[in-house]
Amino acid sequence: MAVPTTGRTADELTAWLSDRIALYLKRRSEEIDPVVPLAEYGLDSVAALSLCGDIEEDFDLVLEPTVAWDYPTVQALAAHLAESLATEAAAS
Repeated sequence: MAVPTTGRTADELTAWLSDRIALYLKRRSEEIDPVVPLAEYGLDSVAALSLCGDIEEDFDLVLEPTVAWDYPTVQALAAHLAESLATEAAAS
């Protein structure tokens, strides 16, 4: 079931991403620093693809499977998602 995306802020997306990444890495979301590269936490390609799938499902966005490497921190990825969601909203 898709989450409503209207009005999603970068902060809300950062929290969502931190929660999701913490789940994959078996950590608490508080341990995920938004400016630390995900690779430093040990995010592997399987988790990165799963994250991409979760984003596509929850936010109804189509992303390149390399999105976690193209935007290597939670902060960068959240900013990209916020921009993508705004573009999608403007197009509809």
